[in-house]
Amino acid sequence: MATTSLKINRRSANITEGKSRAPNRSMYYAMGYQEGDFVKPMVGVANGHSTITPCNSGLQKLADAAVAGIEDAGGNAQIFGTPTISDGMAMGTEGMKYSLVSREVISDCIETCVQGQWMDGVLVVGGCDKNMPGGMMGILRANVPAIYVYGGTILPGSYKGKDLNIVSVFEAVGENSAGKLSDADLREIEMRAIPGTGSCGGMYTANTMSSSFEALGMSLPYSSTMANPHDEKMNSAKESAQVLLEAIRKDLKPRDIVTRESIENAVAVIMATGGSTNAVLHFLAIAHAAGVQWSIDDFERMRKKVPVICDLKPSGKYLAVHLHQAGGIPQVMKILLNAGLLHGECMTITGKTIAQTLQDIPDHPPAGQDVIRPINQPMYDQGHLAILKGNLSPEGAVAKITGLKNPVITGPARVFDDEQSALKAILEGKIKAGDVMVLRYLGPKGGPGMPEMLAPTGALIGAGLGESVGLITDGRFSGGTWGMVVGHVAPEAAVGGNIALVHEGDSITIDAHQLLLEVHVSEAELARRRQAWRAPAPRYVRGVQAKFAFNASSASQGAVLDLFSADSASR
Repeated sequence: MATTSLKINRRSANITEGKSRAPNRSMYYAMGYQEGDFVKPMVGVANGHSTITPCNSGLQKLADAAVAGIEDAGGNAQIFGTPTISDGMAMGTEGMKYSLVSREVISDCIETCVQGQWMDGVLVVGGCDKNMPGGMMGILRANVPAIYVYGGTILPGSYKGKDLNIVSVFEAVGENSAGKLSDADLREIEMRAIPGTGSCGGMYTANTMSSSFEALGMSLPYSSTMANPHDEKMNSAKESAQVLLEAIRKDLKPRDIVTRESIENAVAVIMATGGSTNAVLHFLAIAHAAGVQWSIDDFERMRKKVPVICDLKPSGKYLAVHLHQAGGIPQVMKILLNAGLLHGECMTITGKTIAQTLQDIPDHPPAGQDVIRPINQPMYDQGHLAILKGNLSPEGAVAKITGLKNPVITGPARVFDDEQSALKAILEGKIKAGDVMVLRYLGPKGGPGMPEMLAPTGALIGAGLGESVGLITDGRFSGGTWGMVVGHVAPEAAVGGNIALVHEGDSITIDAHQLLLEVHVSEAELARRRQAWRAPAPRYVRGVQAKFAFNASSASQGAVLDLFSADSASR
């Protein structure tokens, strides 16, 4: 690693130093720069603030705090924007197909600005789900000193003595349609579920990714479970900026931190906390951006090693704010470290190793709480994100198996080529216990954009069918999803994967014990059906959706857009 004697503005000097750069400096003067500012580092602040979603509407104060921290530490802050899509608002509509696309747009924005402007470092502030992996992918592509500042979780809502969050509303819709919840109660839950700013409150995708970034070493300790409205979140943003300036002085880069070992640390925390299925897709993409060898089979390897020790929603009881009160991710990591399940030698953005960072954290979770359990009293002996394979998904599919009494079902296929008709069938009571729903042409290319299925899965839970109906899809699930569900089926239907060949009534088995996803149809019959199958016409022929559909790799490879090797995704 480089020493502290390195020039601190070594990148930005390319556009600020020398007589030939007088025009460049002239433009800086227009923004209030002084001559002495050109020896300081130019530090980007990728600001995800927007009033599109409560996940991001509280980010401006964090960006402002980061700017103050950068300037106090001797840097020049350069703010630029990154877009977002609200998964909660877009869910169940055509808009949801832009969610995964936004991951790529966000990463492109960060890479473009950091590299185009020769920034010496970058601090990324993000909230909603795709802000997280998109920001980290952009950080890793640019590979300048960087830190991630999570916008913070939301505080819980409340109704009739129960904590509420966004998933409560989706499930309430299902309960209402099943006649189990009055219209008046549905309205009250709708009005009370989200009391203010912050990202969805359970161990859903945003909190899963923020927690994993802390474990990865790219965010400050405790920052991943702070609530957006609380002052500590703003203070942490300012501290993050000051830490980043020191990393710039030391030339500590993201790819020095994000290694195969640190990704193992992140995945260990994902398993221990019962995190989102989306983490599989996103860490495949993050590893790709980092140039780290990591496959879908590595998740299954980690699942077998790491128990679930946190009782968190969607399948558990508690929210991220409760995890924070119980000791946060540092407490979880210390338990895992002591159990030999973390690489303590991994470097973090603070310049300390994981072991050094956790040195003063108690060995045992605090008494009087049951959010974090001792390692010898886990919720589940093994992790919850299982990789299933079989003739329906030879490249692998992702199942979340926690919260289920028996994660095994064999039943008749109920086939849908879009999400909306599937949701309609559930709400109209046409799906019965024992059915296996097949939602297809929703993968990276087929959707395009691999939309999440929270509306149908939430409706199943609300109707009391969460454990008795299977659902498989080449699309994704929300981090708030639980039940007998399998997503990321690959190869997807749009490229001729076997999920495209399933007929109504075919017998399908989901068996998380045997890690099996099978349609009980002979190879000869599948071959006959394949001969008759025709690829559907592209849903989009212009714009970002068309570009995503053309370039996206398989879900088993992270659905990235820059995997251009000969064995990349089918075109």
